[in-house]
Amino acid sequence: MKKLALLLLILISGSSFAQNDAKRISQYNLENKIGIQGYDPVGYFNQGKAVKGKKEVLVSYQGVTYNFSSAENKNAFLKNPSKYEPQYGGWCAYAMGSTGEKVEINPETFKIVDGRLYLFYNAYFNNTLKSWNKDQDNLKGKADTNWKKIYKN
Repeated sequence: MKKLALLLLILISGSSFAQNDAKRISQYNLENKIGIQGYDPVGYFNQGKAVKGKKEVLVSYQGVTYNFSSAENKNAFLKNPSKYEPQYGGWCAYAMGSTGEKVEINPETFKIVDGRLYLFYNAYFNNTLKSWNKDQDNLKGKADTNWKKIYKN
């Protein structure tokens, strides 16, 4: 009886992990399940700039694949993935706060706020990081609320 209960628990847990992975894949800003357009999420923190990751140095975390520029960055990510993942599923933080929309980003336009990575749209003379900086606290609060509505746990 105990073995049957344990097997059922494992099956239910596996099913809920798969559902969570599918949800992340459907709601996050991904290209072929790859986050941040292949940029190294740890590089933003350790190198202070956007660094393109290598296809051969990767980790799949809850359905999202991240590329890394080095094994050291990959290992840092594995120790604490939630520290390095971008906020709002990798969508533009300004748009999430301003309108609640999922807007593409330029992975080279970013800001670290309170130890978290925020990414921004920057094209056609429209750098949303500049607008974010003018009203960061208000926009961050609204973005947090809007993302919770989009990505309900």
